[in-house]
Amino acid sequence: MMQVSAEMIESLWEYNEFIPQLKRAFQSDIIVPPRQHYDYESGQGSTKSTLLIMPAWSNKEYVGIKMVTVSPHNGELDLPSIQGNYTLIEAKNGSVRAQIDAKKLTVKRTAATSALASSYLSKVNSKTLLVVGTGALCPELIKAHCAVRPIEHVFIWGRSFEKACTLAKELKNKDYRITAIEPLEEGVSQVDIISVATLSSEPLVFGKWLQPGQHLDLVGSYRPDMREADDECLMKASIHIDTESALKESGDLAIPLAKKVISKTDILSDLFELTRTEATKRISDDEITLFKSVGHALEDLSAATYLINRIENE
Repeated sequence: MMQVSAEMIESLWEYNEFIPQLKRAFQSDIIVPPRQHYDYESGQGSTKSTLLIMPAWSNKEYVGIKMVTVSPHNGELDLPSIQGNYTLIEAKNGSVRAQIDAKKLTVKRTAATSALASSYLSKVNSKTLLVVGTGALCPELIKAHCAVRPIEHVFIWGRSFEKACTLAKELKNKDYRITAIEPLEEGVSQVDIISVATLSSEPLVFGKWLQPGQHLDLVGSYRPDMREADDECLMKASIHIDTESALKESGDLAIPLAKKVISKTDILSDLFELTRTEATKRISDDEITLFKSVGHALEDLSAATYLINRIENE
C-alpha cells in the first residue's frame, strides 16, 4: 500500500497533464453515489463544521472514498480548514492501493475543475485574473487558470491586505505579474476572470461591479447558508455548475432559487454536459459567465488515479 503525502502530490502534479484527464473523466461512465454530508458543532465558533464522505468507482479499475472535515474556524487555530484522507482500492480484489493526503488532493482537483470550466466559459484571450481569498486554494487556482488561459497579470484580494501582500511576494514568478489589491471593487471591475475561494457567509462580489465578457468562478460556498456572490451576479450571468448538488448545497444558488430570483431553467449546463457538447460554451465576448462548483467524487477518483499512474511511471 502506498502512502502519498502532500509533498509527494506537490512534486508529481502538473495541471497541463491533469486537466485533460479530468475532462475525459467527465465524459466517462464513472459511478458516483450521492455523497454523505453531515454538519456538527465543533465548539470553535457559530458556524458548524462538516464531515464529508465521498465514494466513486470505475468498474474493473479503482474504487475510491474520501473522508474529509471542513472546519470554518480553523484559521483562528492556525490549522487548515480542510483535513482528511483518500483511500484508493483495487476494484478487482478490494485491496487498498493507496492512502492519499486528502487536503492537498482536494485543493488540486478543485482548482483543476475551475480551470476545466474556464476553458469553455472564459474568453480565450483572457489575460487578467483576480483570486478572492488567501487560503490554500489561492496558489492552486492561479496555477490552474494560467494552465488554460494566457494570463499575464494576477491580482489577489483577502480580508487581510497584509496577508495578500505576503502571498503575492511568495508567488512571484517570471510567467506573470502578481499584485495584492484593495479595495475589492476595483479588482473585480478590471479583470477577465474572477475566482472566489472563501468561507464567506455574505456576498463579497456584487453584480453591479461586473463588466461585459467576464467569467466568475465561485469555489468556496459549500453550505446553503454561505454566499460569495449576490443575486445580481446570478441575474446578469449565464450560469453553469459542476454537478446538480450545487443547486442545494451552495447558498450561491440555493438562496436565489428559493427566492425565485432565478429558476432551474437558468442553469445552462453541468460539467458533464459542458465537456460533451459545444452548445453550452460561451457564445460571445460580451457574455458574462458564472461557474459554481461544490466538488464531486469523480474529480477525486480522477486525481487519485492520475497520481498513482505518475508514481508508477516515475
